Amino acid sequence: MKLNLDYPIVFFDLETTGVDIVKDRIVEICLLKVFPNGNEEAKTMRINPGIHIPKEASEVHGIYDQDVADCPTFAEAAPGIWEFIKGCDLGGFNSNHFDIPMLAEEFLRAGVKADLSKCRRVDVQNIYHKLERRTLIAAYKFYCHKNLEDAHSALADTRATYEVLCAQLDYYPETLQNNIDFLADYSQMNRNVDFSGRIIKDDKGVELFNFGKYKGMPVADVLRRDPGYFSWMMQGDFTLNTKQVLTEIALRSKSTK
Repeated sequence: MKLNLDYPIVFFDLETTGVDIVKDRIVEICLLKVFPNGNEEAKTMRINPGIHIPKEASEVHGIYDQDVADCPTFAEAAPGIWEFIKGCDLGGFNSNHFDIPMLAEEFLRAGVKADLSKCRRVDVQNIYHKLERRTLIAAYKFYCHKNLEDAHSALADTRATYEVLCAQLDYYPETLQNNIDFLADYSQMNRNVDFSGRIIKDDKGVELFNFGKYKGMPVADVLRRDPGYFSWMMQGDFTLNTKQVLTEIALRSKSTK
């Protein structure tokens, strides 16, 4: 089934130095922009992460330090990447949990004002896990009836993700609606406020902590009762995006006193 779009959607995949959103960095990004008329535009870039790529990561994606030594840093590439995805929705496989938080963190480190929260975000893995619960390789085989060649190549994974979403629409016509509003909502596992899911919203739209000793408690209430918790988080090993969201909530709470 052809994807029904009102805006372009960019499917993307990252290869990284590891899976720690705070400490690790992007080494390759693949972007596949799909336009409402069905036209496609693809862009793949390798990035010099500025840190050593661990052997374990290189063995997964095949990218070593020497392969990216002469490549641009993310800060150098960021304006062009944001220009490519600005005004588009986003799609990926496990993207809500990893790729979008990682990309947002890199944009913040680069000083680029890229507000990914304005994008509708379709996580194909979440749709898959809700309905079948498998991996991208298995999903590609299951829905597209093809073997995924070059798995963990950013381009192969990105295109496979797009194809799987289109096939899911054919496979579940009574469950899935062919519009991005529905798919973005359906592919959410939690109502995240920050990309890492440290802060979520409840059914009434109240922002709650989703971790630690204050899990399930309203953020604004906690900050009023325990002001030191704000300082602890701002100095702690949390993503820049989480700290940014926390600061916005704190400032809003003060202004409403």
